[in-house]
Amino acid sequence: MTQKTQPTERTQRGPSVMCFVSLVSFVMTGLPLHPVATRAGAIRGRVELGQVPVAAERRPTVAELGAPGKRDRSDRTKSVVYLETGPRGAFEQSGPGRAVMDQLDETFVPHLLTVTTGTTVEFPNSDRIYHNVFSLSKIARFDLGRYAVGRSKSVRFDRPGVVRVFCDIHSHMNAFILVFSHPFFAATDSEGRYRIDNVPRGSYTAVAWNEGLSSGPKPVTVPEGGATELDFALR
Repeated sequence: MTQKTQPTERTQRGPSVMCFVSLVSFVMTGLPLHPVATRAGAIRGRVELGQVPVAAERRPTVAELGAPGKRDRSDRTKSVVYLETGPRGAFEQSGPGRAVMDQLDETFVPHLLTVTTGTTVEFPNSDRIYHNVFSLSKIARFDLGRYAVGRSKSVRFDRPGVVRVFCDIHSHMNAFILVFSHPFFAATDSEGRYRIDNVPRGSYTAVAWNEGLSSGPKPVTVPEGGATELDFALR
């Protein structure tokens, strides 16, 4: 009968010794045992508007004749700055998002809404009158019909692009929904300033958008852990 050869102590300990030697060599040479994570950067700046888009005139009701009109809640000075193409890995999302575009004082609030693909937008009616929400945009054609105060209907947006929203009862009501396939975009504040955070190091092209206006793509390089200034002028 042939006896099975038992592994010697040297054979048993060989792999462990080799692993230990490899570990020591990494420590002695200063090489990292794991890849070092890079710090994301940011793009910030200001968007200057040559002129603010004028809102459509609201038709007064009989009860409002002779009284001062309600304040227009829409913010038409708001612009959006975004990267034309998102970096690798930018399309990974934790889950579908949700957003709200209200109908209040015969106005869509907000006038400009920015979302990522897969987001469901709710359209509640907060007025004591009937409203309708519809769009003829190529990336999202829909008509939610007419519904009363307290009700809400929704639409899921799965394709990137610009969606213009209207009400078929009130012709002066309109709004914009900008749908992006990545999260690298930001709306401006009341002073026209914006900031896009968590941008991986690299070179990109950025665009500024406002109602009826769009800049040409501008090159921008984002350093690791730093912020790059990039201004736009829309006229």
